[in-house]
Amino acid sequence: MTTLFDLPLQRIDVGDGMHIAARVAGEGPPLLLLHGHPQTHVIWHRLWPALTQCFTCVAADLRGYGDSGKPAAAPDHAAHSKRVMAQDMVNLMRALGHERFDVLAHDRGARVAHRLGLDHAERVGRMMLLDIAPTLDMYQGTTRAFAQAYWHWFWLIQPAPMPETMIGHDPVFYVRAVMGGRPGGLAIFDPRALAEYERCAALPGLAVGICEDYRASATLDLEHDRADRVAGRKLTCPIHVLWGARGAVGRNFDVLALWNAVADVVDGAALDAAHYLAEEVPDAVTARALDFFV
Repeated sequence: MTTLFDLPLQRIDVGDGMHIAARVAGEGPPLLLLHGHPQTHVIWHRLWPALTQCFTCVAADLRGYGDSGKPAAAPDHAAHSKRVMAQDMVNLMRALGHERFDVLAHDRGARVAHRLGLDHAERVGRMMLLDIAPTLDMYQGTTRAFAQAYWHWFWLIQPAPMPETMIGHDPVFYVRAVMGGRPGGLAIFDPRALAEYERCAALPGLAVGICEDYRASATLDLEHDRADRVAGRKLTCPIHVLWGARGAVGRNFDVLALWNAVADVVDGAALDAAHYLAEEVPDAVTARALDFFV
């Protein structure tokens, strides 16, 4: 059986000198899969066999991550805003022949998906979001417990070049410290996937991409989110949200209530996991995805 790791990596031009790295396989309606920090598109490898039986799956690296393009930092962090990242994905899917598609996304990718569903509602059929609450609510609802669990949110947004320099000094240590510091440690990750995360962490521009992603989330992205709320703009496509019962998001936020406030049609549940749902409980996520998208 061909695995996600075996497929050729495509680098697809999405405009403005940017390329997005992706692997594509399967038959059926298009499904875009987006990863989180500090990972790449290979987070989906355990779901890939089942999903590609039902969908044309496009597993992509966000700009600044993995093998995708890594733009330079900007004073306003605009090159790494979720609005720009969402446009990347619209352009990627259009380049692959998909004007309308569903989205399955985790962590940072789910924040891109949130913006994608707001800015390009006509493109998105359904969205399944893994282990996030809306960014604005998470910042506004920050407590000591949340800040301690999600310390990287507040460290990565510090002025350059401090966090970039520290990540660049030992990127493999950074990946292992962040991912291994959550419940389950590093044992939950397939060695092939972990090797990919470590390889990509050492690529030039990766540290800048990570930090700028988070800086944008704490500044420009919040401006966009506030503007949507003032205008009464909500997600209109059906949303299915999953979160880890043992993770910081579920412990610190009322996930469904927060999503119901910003979307018209929402359901979801907690799973017996921490944060990396697609790698911790792939069978449960697969079953939920097939039930929701098919």
